[in-house]
Amino acid sequence: MNSVFSSGVKHGDQQVSRRTLLGGAAGALFSIASPHILADTDQQSPSDTLNIAGIGLGYRGYMNIKKCATENIVALCDVDWNLAAPAAERFPDAETYTDYRRMFDERDDLDAVVISTPDHSHAVITAEAMKRGLHVYTEMPLAHNVWEVRRLTEIAREKGVVTQMGNQRHSAPVARRACEWVWSGKLGPVRKVQCWTNRPNWPQGLEAPNATMSPPSSLDWDLWLGPVPEKQYSPAYHPGNWKGWRDFGTGALGAIGTYVMDAPYWALKLEKASRFTVEADSTGLTGSSYPRASTVRYEFPARGEMPPVELVWRDGGRLPPSPDGWPQNRETPGGNGFFIVGDECTLTNDQTTGSSGTRLVPESRMAKVNAPGKQLPRLPEGDRYFPTRHQQDWVRACKKGEQPCSSFNYSGPLTEMVLLGNVALAAGGRIEWDRKKMKITNDAEANQFLRRKYRQGWSL
Repeated sequence: MNSVFSSGVKHGDQQVSRRTLLGGAAGALFSIASPHILADTDQQSPSDTLNIAGIGLGYRGYMNIKKCATENIVALCDVDWNLAAPAAERFPDAETYTDYRRMFDERDDLDAVVISTPDHSHAVITAEAMKRGLHVYTEMPLAHNVWEVRRLTEIAREKGVVTQMGNQRHSAPVARRACEWVWSGKLGPVRKVQCWTNRPNWPQGLEAPNATMSPPSSLDWDLWLGPVPEKQYSPAYHPGNWKGWRDFGTGALGAIGTYVMDAPYWALKLEKASRFTVEADSTGLTGSSYPRASTVRYEFPARGEMPPVELVWRDGGRLPPSPDGWPQNRETPGGNGFFIVGDECTLTNDQTTGSSGTRLVPESRMAKVNAPGKQLPRLPEGDRYFPTRHQQDWVRACKKGEQPCSSFNYSGPLTEMVLLGNVALAAGGRIEWDRKKMKITNDAEANQFLRRKYRQGWSL
């Protein structure tokens, strides 16, 4: 491990950290020069360049940190440097660490952190970073369970830091266009939504592996486990397939649900429903793993002028019925997608259309209905083949002292809704959720599935 250094700025006899100069809380006025203030120049001031650390640098983490490369990538942390080697090669000047706690303790020059670890360690790392006044970008889903999500949302508000969850579709035109179609009233009242995914494309529906093995020499297995109770290493967990195990991942629903369900959640203003119900059926939840396939039904009451709506989620190859007017020569939807079913027509976003945008069904409506005007801003995309808009939206927000598009204020309630599907799977029946009380009201025993116990030495 490389030695660490301090980049604090001295004022008189006191050393003031860079973090203090930047103004750790969102909404504070930064006391450094800003490129938005530097007139007649496109050059970024060095003092306005964020110092960012990356934690969890496998494929997803490496992609996230590369999309923040407009800033100073000053520290990298991972528990397996075989997997993280590409990040170290890409950012050779960054200090490298294995334990994020040591990195936080030894550095006072950090402004922000990108967290892309497995789901089970999202919450403990994100909470610690925010408590230290650091801005955070945390991959989806925000945390492993509902209680962790709620706690992260609370800490973000308490500390006033800038936050972003990595559900990248929220910053894309498709999500914004879906909102505009629904809000325009051109679909008619919406009473049904169908969402689906071809995930899992990793093993699920399994019992815990029997074989015990020694972890590879490159892996700190104890740190990888983090808050999870001790268990023997298995290649069934790391690398790659942790998503399907209940101790570590959140299954297909958690892995992709906050991505696919985001646009319907936003467009239909489901955050306004303080009470709703969730019911699930599946191929079978095991003691260790999520099911191979599942269907989850969320039922929401009216929200203002919007009528009650049912949102149905399917994964593992389960597909929705095609909506009225679906072209006979078009294959059944696959991949990931959603149907927002209005009384007048259906808005679809699916991979069978050959487009990542939205279309109306029946398609004759596309020619008859004027498209709605833009109500939501479009974010700069970056390179067409390497879009950086979601990460750069967070970077800009950190510098301006404001919240980006998918701050925890928005993405926290969205993630809670999604992960309640896993609670319904574990409960084995219909659950009634009271968001304000953070409680399942019809099945007291099901509340045990809202959170988990942490291994000694770990807490949130």
